[in-house]
Amino acid sequence: MIERTLFNAEHESFRDSFRRFVDKEIAPYHEAWEEQGYVDRAVWNKAGENGFLCATLPEEFGGSGADKLYSVIQMEELARGGFSGIGYGLHSEIVAPYILHYGTVEQKQKYLPKLASGEMIGAIAMSEPAAGSDLQGVRSTAIQQADGSYLLNGSKTFITNGWHADLVIVVAKTDPSAGAKGTSLLLVERGMKGFEHGKRLKKLGLKAQDTAELFFDNVRVPAENLLGGEALRNKGFICLMEQLPWERIQIAVTAVASSQAAIDWTVQYTKDRKVFGQPVASYQNTRYTLAELQTEVQIARVFVDKCLELVCQDRLDTATASMAKYWTTDLQCKVMDECVQLHGGYGYMWEYPITRAYADARVQRIYGGTNEIMKEVITRAMGLGAK
Repeated sequence: MIERTLFNAEHESFRDSFRRFVDKEIAPYHEAWEEQGYVDRAVWNKAGENGFLCATLPEEFGGSGADKLYSVIQMEELARGGFSGIGYGLHSEIVAPYILHYGTVEQKQKYLPKLASGEMIGAIAMSEPAAGSDLQGVRSTAIQQADGSYLLNGSKTFITNGWHADLVIVVAKTDPSAGAKGTSLLLVERGMKGFEHGKRLKKLGLKAQDTAELFFDNVRVPAENLLGGEALRNKGFICLMEQLPWERIQIAVTAVASSQAAIDWTVQYTKDRKVFGQPVASYQNTRYTLAELQTEVQIARVFVDKCLELVCQDRLDTATASMAKYWTTDLQCKVMDECVQLHGGYGYMWEYPITRAYADARVQRIYGGTNEIMKEVITRAMGLGAK
């Protein structure tokens, strides 16, 4: 296998530390969290206490000033164990960076330390019942009032961390007549009158992840909670487009790590399981199938690692991120399907990690922009977009 050169000794030391945290604070409880439909709040507080939230934030805001590869390690370790209920990645590497990159000084000082400590859990509300990958179709509105505040109305769905969320970045139209050019981002806090957390959504997979609906009924959002202040009013769509490549690479990272974990589980299972008196691994079909899958996952890992190098250099373009997201998640679903097949009937039993990984994988081709949208982004970069 090709040696990874992405991580240095300090990164690997952090990996060991986080792996111990996962083994102690997550692994023993994840099955119970799947049953209840959300992880316990305590696992967020413990992560904050141990410096595992928002590590890439500057120290002045409660982070460690670490590079993004530390967060990548967390994503890989959680995927390695199939612990899909933990929403640290979205909290630390989507929500917090929006505030860091676009927030006012006051917004950064108010919210970032609380996100880093786990006092607040963050979410971002883009998708709506009638607007998923097409963010230009958002119907939620935030109309400015005479006193400068915004009156927010609308609903959001499929919101990761939505049940626990204390702070939600809400995508809404502050100028509905301007289409995408009238989009803004608002910081909405738990407890604001008219803001309600809806039911937890029952999903095919990701059963421990607290995905929920959110409702906004005449929520009065103070003017100071417009992300970036007046300077970024009606410029929210630009912010979203700037951050989506990093979000999509995070999905690709999880896809590759999950795929490798599935192969590792399946190699061990086929060595242990006997059919007609021989280990399943002794059959040519098994060996060749696993060889093909390992080859493709190795190719994916090399590509994604290169993308991560570009992320660290702030050089990753949207089309390349879209390539990584669509190809690795398609591969992930292929790997899971083949590995379930090699597990036979046990591959259909929920107690086996491959079964849960199979269910978890399917959404990867949908969120962060569907893979069909990814192909559209790529074709436009090639000069082949529809006129």
